[in-house]
Amino acid sequence: MLRWFRAFLPKEERFFDLFARHSQTVVQGAEALQDMLRGGDETPVYCQRVSQFENDADAITREVLTAVRRTFITPFDRVDIKNLITSMDDAIDQMQQTAKAVILFEVRSFEPPMREIGTLLVECANLVGRALPLMKSIGPNVAMLTAITEELGKLEGRVDDLHDIGLKELFLKHRNASAMDFIVGAEIYDHLEKVADRFDDVANEINSIVIEQV
Repeated sequence: MLRWFRAFLPKEERFFDLFARHSQTVVQGAEALQDMLRGGDETPVYCQRVSQFENDADAITREVLTAVRRTFITPFDRVDIKNLITSMDDAIDQMQQTAKAVILFEVRSFEPPMREIGTLLVECANLVGRALPLMKSIGPNVAMLTAITEELGKLEGRVDDLHDIGLKELFLKHRNASAMDFIVGAEIYDHLEKVADRFDDVANEINSIVIEQV
């Protein structure tokens, strides 16, 4: 009965504007992370850009959570909105953790699998950006939303594979040399893998909302 009643009431559409702003910030953060992974003297500049986009995303997240408290009619359940924006924010938070590790260890060059992971993370961010507008009208877009979340899952699996390949290559490269170089490289791989994990969490939140709404 409650769902039937809500269907006849106007919904607060500004949530989708906030989702769009946040997702654009996540894309920008992923692109800055990708640029960071190219290495070179500009690496700290791109690390700073990742942190700035993360700060911007935090501000938008706070707007969403405030709107959830103050809005009578929301596009879908309040808990779902909170979980969705939080999972998106977790993704860019983890990007910032990666950038912080790079600054801490003064890394200026990155292994090929790391750079490939960076490319995949940009793909993940763009997929999330494509999915969110479709959630304004979930019914007609179920197939597309399902395809997007499945692709996010596949990308997360490819990142896992690259993580394992990269660790193996690091071990072979440094087993008779610097243990610290292996430790630092492994730390960066772990952070990058966690970014992909957070995007997979976003996919799971989208799937949960789709299931509840259809």
